[in-house]
Amino acid sequence: MDTSGRVFELWVYLSTSPLLWLTVTIGAYITAQRLAAWSGFNPIVNPVLISVALVVLILTATGTSYSTYFDGAQFVHFALGPATVALAVPLYRNRTLIRQNFVPVIVALFAGSLTAIVCATGVALLLGAPDSVAISLAPKSATAGIAVGISQQLGGDPALTALLVIFTGVLGAIIVTPLMNLLRIKNYAARGFAAGLTSHGIGTARAFQVNEIAGTFSGLAMALNGILTSAIAAIVLGLLL
Repeated sequence: MDTSGRVFELWVYLSTSPLLWLTVTIGAYITAQRLAAWSGFNPIVNPVLISVALVVLILTATGTSYSTYFDGAQFVHFALGPATVALAVPLYRNRTLIRQNFVPVIVALFAGSLTAIVCATGVALLLGAPDSVAISLAPKSATAGIAVGISQQLGGDPALTALLVIFTGVLGAIIVTPLMNLLRIKNYAARGFAAGLTSHGIGTARAFQVNEIAGTFSGLAMALNGILTSAIAAIVLGLLL
């Protein structure tokens, strides 16, 4: 048997193993992380974006469906829960600093959450987008699990919302550092809170790469914005639609 035939047989064998796609996912992220480190963690070289691109290329090249992929890689989905809970550790370590900034945090939370919802849905409506698209846009700055649930309950498209959440997170993680430098904002608590409020988990990962205080406040913003968005999204959309 020629080499190509043996490679095909090996692929057929491996593709039946549920660990294959978990290995591919982890391998893609490790590769992306090394590329980011090689670039000096340049914001443009975003590990999440590179990982997604690598996995999509592999799935397309092998003709693998998403359902097959998810069956093997669902442990990563499960790990999102413990990873989110683990953000409580830096919050606890910096609890004194958080208490000292309680008022600015609350003001920024309401201002940022309302702006994210109103701007996204407002622009969509002004451009003539259907109501379902506007609804799908509303929770884009909340973390994926909350955003998809909000979209589904309010009549949006959960799949579109999930895509918008990822796009928002990646875009925010790329531009947050250059934008904050351009605005000459040196307070890492403010920088991190802005990243987590607008770019949820992906922005928080980027914030932790820059500074622990930034990452702490980014995780706090992600959690608070998820709660606030779920509480006010229906009210804001009711006024806009």
